[in-house]
Amino acid sequence: MASFSPFLLFFLLCFLCIEASVHKYASETFISKGNAFVVHGGSEGLYASQNGSVTSGNGDSYIRFQKIIFRRPKEAAQSSSGMVHAIVFEVEDRETIGGSAYGGQRAICCTSDLEKIGACTQGQVIYRPSTRNPNWPQVFGVSFSRDKLVATLQPKSIQITETGMYNLYFIHCDPNLKGLVVKGKTIWKNPTGYLPGRMAPLMNFYGFMSFAFVILGVFWFSQYARFWKEVVPLQNCITLVISLGMLEMALWYFEYAEFNETGVRPTGITIWAVTFGTVKRTVARIIILMVCMGYGVVRPTLGGLTSKVTMLGGTFFLASEVLELVENVGAINDFSGKARIFLVLPVAILDAFFILWIFTSLSTTLKKLQARRIMAKLDMYRKFTNALAVAVIVSVGWICYELYFKSNDVYNERWQSAWIIPAFWQVLSFSLLSIICALWAPSQNSTRYAYSDDASEEFDKVETLKLIKPSPMASMDVRNSSETRAVRSRDEALNEDPEEKTE
Repeated sequence: MASFSPFLLFFLLCFLCIEASVHKYASETFISKGNAFVVHGGSEGLYASQNGSVTSGNGDSYIRFQKIIFRRPKEAAQSSSGMVHAIVFEVEDRETIGGSAYGGQRAICCTSDLEKIGACTQGQVIYRPSTRNPNWPQVFGVSFSRDKLVATLQPKSIQITETGMYNLYFIHCDPNLKGLVVKGKTIWKNPTGYLPGRMAPLMNFYGFMSFAFVILGVFWFSQYARFWKEVVPLQNCITLVISLGMLEMALWYFEYAEFNETGVRPTGITIWAVTFGTVKRTVARIIILMVCMGYGVVRPTLGGLTSKVTMLGGTFFLASEVLELVENVGAINDFSGKARIFLVLPVAILDAFFILWIFTSLSTTLKKLQARRIMAKLDMYRKFTNALAVAVIVSVGWICYELYFKSNDVYNERWQSAWIIPAFWQVLSFSLLSIICALWAPSQNSTRYAYSDDASEEFDKVETLKLIKPSPMASMDVRNSSETRAVRSRDEALNEDPEEKTE
């Protein structure tokens, strides 16, 4: 397995199609939860239907069950069994599922104590009608006949009449059905298409971001074409980031549009969108770090730091790529798995390294520019420092808000506004890129901010660290005293007796 090529995995994924709003169950095994056995069938935010039909196509919202088959092992086929239930409920009605006797531990399946007080029938799933809508939750199922290994759930469509976060669970209460599996699929549809409710606004958002990148690209490439003779290496790197951003936004928009139209998430487009985005973020961080180190402005190369910068960038790319692939390729439900925190942590730690290194290098560069009195570059770097500082402060504030949002939305009840969280990071990175483009736009003065071989910009010499900023008068006094000593030495040499020299 260690020799398996990641590139082979990449190309295999490109030829697969992951069905997203079409939730597929490929021999999913029931898991014990308390006194019940459960398979999670899906969770999506759904908007209310705009008409009264579940077959009209446009404007309808529904959950449709197709070819749902339950298969039990042969050893369990000697007797009849209890019913296998499908339960669909809106998250606000979660308390209607399950119950407890005398305030004890909550159970999903009816217990003998609950049967004694007449609350339910032992072995059945406990539920009661919602106070908001007596027809919910939707509970139906199928039971096994004697000697039959398979039980088929009849096709069914559930119309969504109220907007909410809907959950589907397959549940049974029979311990004799150990090893039971479910196969088939359910189709979840919103009035505007197959995109899950939390993802639906992102399609329009990526369309807007594509347009914003086009405007930025027109400005940048027009400047680049006008002053191509004055372009410095740093501006070529910025051109790469803008190009990657345009491709990423366009791919995301077409990926969401295709998903919304067909209900099938195009894996190839998703992988390319994720990869272009990861490359863009990695290159952007490396560019910011190199700028803060003074590359292309006050130093011609990074010297011995090149390998360290490359290593940090490569590690960040790998960690981010894995995280984004897990979060996007084949994503079905409108919730984030808690296990993915282990993929988020490496990216967060690497980001912290980037930020620490960026501001450490920026502080050193500012001190050296101030010491050298390179005022044009110093002014540009001060503006860049202010932009970075604002971006970091806003990022920290948004992270705090995101933690607050997620900690207070355990059941995803605020799913309609959850799209704002990933959208904000795209807007923030685009804003920072726009500021960099404004500061380093190609112009007839581009070379004014580029590295020069002038002796006054020998940036890496040890002497610059010890340089003390002199006042103009002091410099003039030193120069005058040096000239006076030179004149005196010349006069003394002229007045000397030639014979004394020969002696």
